[in-house]
Amino acid sequence: MSVTSFRLPALQLNRREALIGGAAGLLLPRLARAQTRLDITQGNVAPLPIAIPNFVAGTPADGDVGVGVTQVITNNLKRSGLFAPIDQAAFIEKISNIDTAPQFQSWKTINAQALVTGRMTRQPDGRLKAEFRLWDVASGQQLTGQQYFTSPEYWRRIAHIISDQIYERLTGEKGYFDSRVVFVDETGPKERRVKRLALMDQDGANVRYLTRGADLVLTPRFSPSTQEITYMEFGQGDPRVYLFNVETGQREIVGNFPGMSFSPRFSPDGQRVIMSLQQGGNSNLFVMDLRSKSTTRLTDTPAIDTSPSYSPDGTRVCFESDRGGKPQIYIMPATGGPAQRISFDKSAEGGGGSYSTPVWSPRGDYIAFTKQGGGQFSIGIMKTDGSGERILTSGFHNEGPTFAPNGRVLMFFRDPGGNSGPSLYTVDISGRNEQRVPTPGFASDPAWSPLLS
Repeated sequence: MSVTSFRLPALQLNRREALIGGAAGLLLPRLARAQTRLDITQGNVAPLPIAIPNFVAGTPADGDVGVGVTQVITNNLKRSGLFAPIDQAAFIEKISNIDTAPQFQSWKTINAQALVTGRMTRQPDGRLKAEFRLWDVASGQQLTGQQYFTSPEYWRRIAHIISDQIYERLTGEKGYFDSRVVFVDETGPKERRVKRLALMDQDGANVRYLTRGADLVLTPRFSPSTQEITYMEFGQGDPRVYLFNVETGQREIVGNFPGMSFSPRFSPDGQRVIMSLQQGGNSNLFVMDLRSKSTTRLTDTPAIDTSPSYSPDGTRVCFESDRGGKPQIYIMPATGGPAQRISFDKSAEGGGGSYSTPVWSPRGDYIAFTKQGGGQFSIGIMKTDGSGERILTSGFHNEGPTFAPNGRVLMFFRDPGGNSGPSLYTVDISGRNEQRVPTPGFASDPAWSPLLS
């Protein structure tokens, strides 16, 4: 998809600049001294009241797309747990022209702290022009403004990009809405589940099926470019690790290894795939260079080493190993060498719980994990030295955490057991705002993409 973006000039509100006329259009937004800003590094954040009127229709035919974009932005911000979109029924002013300043008193009256105005216009060449402005209601200042040109079928993507702009301007951190999730779609009765590789937007829209379901698929993971996915497939004979190109639909075998291969994952530069290969009763970690196809062994123990995940700078690897008796999380250099255990459960009796499926945050500050103990499966995070362990959610069966591209949110799957099946959920790294993610059927093993380019 092609998206062209331009910064909208700030609307200058005093009389002198209005008299200058066209020159005002060259001025960049002047930022308010007392800006509306959310500090999301603190524990309990009160959601910011924000007003998002329907985007104005540039031509009479653009009304539906304007409403659609507004709904996607509203849902994104609301689901983040950091914003409280105000019901449109409470609005006093009707926005009909985004090129004139809003009546800020009308928005103060309904307690809005931020206001988004926008317009969608079909161009003579068929493209869609999307414009938006973000306003600080208290100061009457425009905080940011952008315009985008794209093909009409990508209107949802534009809504996600605008959501990211609003999120970043009001929190100071990158957004995560313009991203995708690959997962295993599950249908059919429990004993005969059909498992297909599926791809969707982070909000559950635009589901695409990448495999037909003839073979069992597991552990899909994105490349840093978001164009490729690596995954494992159980077909006839030994499991194989595949690369799948999302854009072309082409797939290739990473390697045909004797025995079982598990949990492949890309290096941060996308040049290598690290995985676990089983040999007899144990499994060790190997890395394959995707260009030369040469394979390097990283661990050599009589234990089960699996679920490797690189640090964002590519210098270290966290992984799961039962070399100490039960599964725990270890860290070692990306080239192999001595491994240091970082997971220690001091709360449980009998030696504590076990830790599995570690994954490094894109920010580099946390490692997420699945923890099992006391009949519970928990999703949690800890710092990379093992300190500061925090359980985010617990239940019968939670598993498989994956980070949003900004490192603020985790997605995982929960299987309640019985005749039902797994579903996807998100939770903030503070442990707040748990949300179910809509999917067509049962869903497991999610992996979040980086922000789309």
